[in-house]
Amino acid sequence: MLSRLSIKNYALIDALDIHFDSGLNILTGETGAGKSIIMGGLSLILGQRVESRYFFNQDKKCIIEGHFDVSGYQLAPFFSEQDLDYEQETILRREISADGKSRAFVNDTPVTLGVLKALAEKLIDIHSQHATLQLSTEAFQLLTLDSVAQNHTLRGQYSATYQAYRAIQGRLDQLREEAQQARSEADYHQFLYDELAKANLHADEQGRLETEQQQLTHAEEIKRNLFGVVYALQEQEMNAIALLKEAVQQLQQAERYMAALAPQTERLQSSFIELKDLADEISRTEQGIVLDEARLVEVNERLSLLYMLQQKHRVDSVAGLIALREELGGRLEALSSDEAEINRLEMEASQLKTETFELAAQLSEQRRLAIPLVQDEVSRILHEVGMPHSRLQIVLSPLDTGQVRSSGQDKVAFLFTANKGQEPQPIGKVASGGELSRLMLAIKSLIAKTSSLPTIIFDEIDTGISGEVALKVGDIMERLADHMQVIAITHLPQIASKGKAHFRVYKKESADRTSTGIVQLEPQERVLEIAQMLSGAKPGEAALQHAAELLGN
Repeated sequence: MLSRLSIKNYALIDALDIHFDSGLNILTGETGAGKSIIMGGLSLILGQRVESRYFFNQDKKCIIEGHFDVSGYQLAPFFSEQDLDYEQETILRREISADGKSRAFVNDTPVTLGVLKALAEKLIDIHSQHATLQLSTEAFQLLTLDSVAQNHTLRGQYSATYQAYRAIQGRLDQLREEAQQARSEADYHQFLYDELAKANLHADEQGRLETEQQQLTHAEEIKRNLFGVVYALQEQEMNAIALLKEAVQQLQQAERYMAALAPQTERLQSSFIELKDLADEISRTEQGIVLDEARLVEVNERLSLLYMLQQKHRVDSVAGLIALREELGGRLEALSSDEAEINRLEMEASQLKTETFELAAQLSEQRRLAIPLVQDEVSRILHEVGMPHSRLQIVLSPLDTGQVRSSGQDKVAFLFTANKGQEPQPIGKVASGGELSRLMLAIKSLIAKTSSLPTIIFDEIDTGISGEVALKVGDIMERLADHMQVIAITHLPQIASKGKAHFRVYKKESADRTSTGIVQLEPQERVLEIAQMLSGAKPGEAALQHAAELLGN
């Protein structure tokens, strides 16, 4: 439950610190006093986004803090999932700076607004006069049936299974589409792959072939040039080797008389030997060169194939062709792998679909069983609050065959009539504001009995009611407070008199500023407050007596 609410520097509020009772808490005050501002501040720690930066003091930040007693509501797993410290008195805090930046905390641990909102939804349900619009929404109507049917665990199981089924189905549809596209291209890719595989490509062959082509094309010229070298070195009459040999001999003769010539003799002798070896090697090379027209044709054809493939696939090397071949092979292999994955996902999707429909059927059955209870209990409460001829008819029907959605396989319609002899119609078409308020109160009170929600807030849902009906509405709120904390903002003295704790919201004015204040009323102050609600600012003795009677004094 909400044990304490602290608001600092928000709208007309400088600083408020409210300590709530565990039962029925009443907030009253003149229109414009600031009751809605207090609710606006509370909504900020419930995860609502900041719509404006309207601060009491623009130079300070706004701080909203709520203290909640969460013991007995099995919330420890939520705290563990979110990596938060679990405290029986949990503090939700929101800080908004003047530049609009906002921070949220749970027990002094920074959290996202999503986490703050998720926790707040487990702590408080705010029902305002505008929330009656929810009555005509299918989501709220299904929520009502599920709450009364105690479908929380079943609904959670269904939701998890449904989401898993949708995720698998989405992945399956994507794979099927990709596989279909791949299959449409598979024949072409297979042709390209086979062409490249047949070419038996090697990364370094193009360079070798181009070198060989150069030699085969110019073999005759190369042979002629090499022969000329051999002829000059050792074949012609005055060849280089014969002359060098004669020079060696002459130097050796001179060395006999001049020992200092020995190094030059040795060097010249080495040159002679090296030149002779070189001439022999060139001769062997010349003799080995043969003009092979067949091999030249073979090399030219191979190079033409490589050039053609490179041009066709817009690459500039054999390595690029090999990379493309591997890519095409991977695509063809992936197609086979995708087929296996599709088969696996189809089996998994089929299993999840079966589980989803089984859980949806269980939900439907539980909802059908809850319908009479909802109809009877709502009619009983509405009879109690002055609507004896009202009737709620709930129509639960299946979706089209084979269809499910996040809420199950059902569609629901709440049909209502407040008048005798009138057939029930969709709620939004037949109910007035006051009737909607009482209908919502009846449904909320029914839900409260079957939920573990700690706190419910009724924000001026007394629109369109008065007198004895208002007294009955107050009785219902009072009984509701036996199961949970109730905070009610009201303008009706009949409802205000039922509170266990009564707070008055008021405006106070200083020389240059108007601000909102709140005070918890003592018993005698409550008599005066309710008397003023009955008859105005200066109540007479009758109004005071009536107020005392309402309070049971």
